[in-house]
Amino acid sequence: MNKQYLYIALRVLIVILAVIVGLYAVYFIGRLVIPFIIAFLIALILNPIVEFLERNTKLPRAYAVIVAILLVTGVISGIIALLVNEIVQGFAYMSSVMPEHYQDFKAFLEDFYMTKVSPFYSDLIDKFQGLDESQKSTIMESAQMVGERLTDTLSSFFQAIGNGIYAVVKSLPTIITVLVISLLASFFISKDWNRIIHMIRAKIPVKVQTRINGIYDGLYRALFGYLKAEFKITFISAVIVLIGLLILGVEHALTIALIIWLIDFLPYIGAIIIFLPWSIYAFSTGDIFLGTGLAILYGLIVLQRQLIKPKVLSSSLGISPLMTLLTMYAGFKLLGFVGIILGPLLFILLKTFHETGILRDIWRFILGTRGKIER
Repeated sequence: MNKQYLYIALRVLIVILAVIVGLYAVYFIGRLVIPFIIAFLIALILNPIVEFLERNTKLPRAYAVIVAILLVTGVISGIIALLVNEIVQGFAYMSSVMPEHYQDFKAFLEDFYMTKVSPFYSDLIDKFQGLDESQKSTIMESAQMVGERLTDTLSSFFQAIGNGIYAVVKSLPTIITVLVISLLASFFISKDWNRIIHMIRAKIPVKVQTRINGIYDGLYRALFGYLKAEFKITFISAVIVLIGLLILGVEHALTIALIIWLIDFLPYIGAIIIFLPWSIYAFSTGDIFLGTGLAILYGLIVLQRQLIKPKVLSSSLGISPLMTLLTMYAGFKLLGFVGIILGPLLFILLKTFHETGILRDIWRFILGTRGKIER
């Protein structure tokens, strides 16, 4: 009996080591062939367009691939050009009105200092002078500690921003090289797509293909389902922002809504990085209507996300809203905010492994079940 448990423990260790080695191998090999992985994904996306052109225009496969690449890059470039043009016009408008707003905000700060801060500071000094030496020393040490922590926090924040910008600029040549290689490789992969798929299928047993297809379907549903859900949620938020800004009479509402839409994809930060300082500024300059409207608008965005996110995720990932909420909460408790994203995705992955029989085979291997494993 003890020997049986020892063998089970050894097989568990083998499974754990195999998973670790497999993940490391995928990471290491993935870094070496990342342009070709990107190229394969591009070819996978282009393939329906290429087949449509090949079927309806009678173009040779190579020319259909070129036309598909030109169409997709042209559409993406056009959308980016329109967005950049609108954003540039918005920033030009903001740069023209910012000096006036800056002077108004400066006047508000000066008035706030003279009427609120200065009297409070004078009263605080009078009270401080009445304390004994030990109390003064304690207060000074606490103030110094708070100041040091605040300084360290601000320094770390700006240093992180600077390091991020430097890393992006430094990696631009690598990014451009990867993109160029990926586009070239995607052309050749897409041109020979049918031959490559046929060759891969000929080398892999049918039973293994069934497993791979099941895993692919699950991962595709998890990854692209999540991206589709995030796109839907952020798009609805952007529409709400646009309508709200138009009601509030804000100029260049479309530009601001687009910027907030892009920022809304950032985890943990989102639209609050725009709405919070903007609302504070509006209140500080006496524009109570705009400040209140911005606060209400942000509240509507948060409410909308909380109400529809479980439903949208459940429909996109193929799991029930209750299970979506459960996996989001479990992920949050285990991994923090990042667990809200990873929780449903990991559940889909485990569900896929269960449906394809991989977990069953691993369990049978651990237990040492004799006999042929069903495929």
